[in-house]
Amino acid sequence: MQGAIPALPGIGLRFPHHRAVIAQRPRVAWFEVHSENYVGGGAAIRDLETIRRDYPVSLHGVGLSLGGADGLDAAHLGRIVRLAERIEPGLVSEHLSWSISEGHYLGDLLPLPLTEEALDVVCNNVDHFQEAMRCRILLENPSNYLQYRYSTVPESEFLSTVAQRTGCGILCDVNNIFVNAANHGWDAQAYLDALPPDDVKELHLAGHAVKSLSNGAVILIDDHGSQVDAAVWNLLGKAVQRFGPLPTLIEWDTNIPPLQALLEQANRAAVILAQPHRALAHADIA
Repeated sequence: MQGAIPALPGIGLRFPHHRAVIAQRPRVAWFEVHSENYVGGGAAIRDLETIRRDYPVSLHGVGLSLGGADGLDAAHLGRIVRLAERIEPGLVSEHLSWSISEGHYLGDLLPLPLTEEALDVVCNNVDHFQEAMRCRILLENPSNYLQYRYSTVPESEFLSTVAQRTGCGILCDVNNIFVNAANHGWDAQAYLDALPPDDVKELHLAGHAVKSLSNGAVILIDDHGSQVDAAVWNLLGKAVQRFGPLPTLIEWDTNIPPLQALLEQANRAAVILAQPHRALAHADIA
């Protein structure tokens, strides 16, 4: 892997900001892109190659379906491998989810039943992915809006076990933890405390929407369409206390604002990452 990702804030690079990044070369430590947006070639990949000359880049997949019982799609896996060879990313990550069934792509990151059988499937697929990529990948905890009544393994334990069995790392999405905790009655701090510090290698932040339902209930939607919520910033501070400063990404995928708005959010994350007592807390854990 080339262009190591520093333990600093980065931002998700989206098509509307390509030209601004190339022209302005903003002061940001790194960029993350969704792999599937660049496997088709054309102007998008040429822009990314230009940006890659000045910044480290991380590849974040949304379509490999690591939880799929059918195994990995060989053609799509090949596209991701070739993209990585071309871009030489500093990190490669995917989601703990499934999105393909019997060759049909379902267009969403669907939740897994957290069972021993699903654990075997995910571990096999992660092993296959890492062998093809010839690197350690990171696995992200997803946002989800339902829980299976026959799940037997807490999600934090599921992720930790995949990391232990496959050697992959964990991408801890702080906003997803907050959203799921609010929607399902989890304890967000307990989730963080259950993750092994040595395996957590990246953090994600994003905005979420608050929706009121007709029955009076409230649900949070992980829409990546606004600034990071104050409560999520607070949870980031707790994550940094536990894991130390890590590469930390600002995601903004809907209602995309000018580039400066993302840079301002990255600057706010930098303040939290730089607080010295949190670095000392990580040293104590290590």
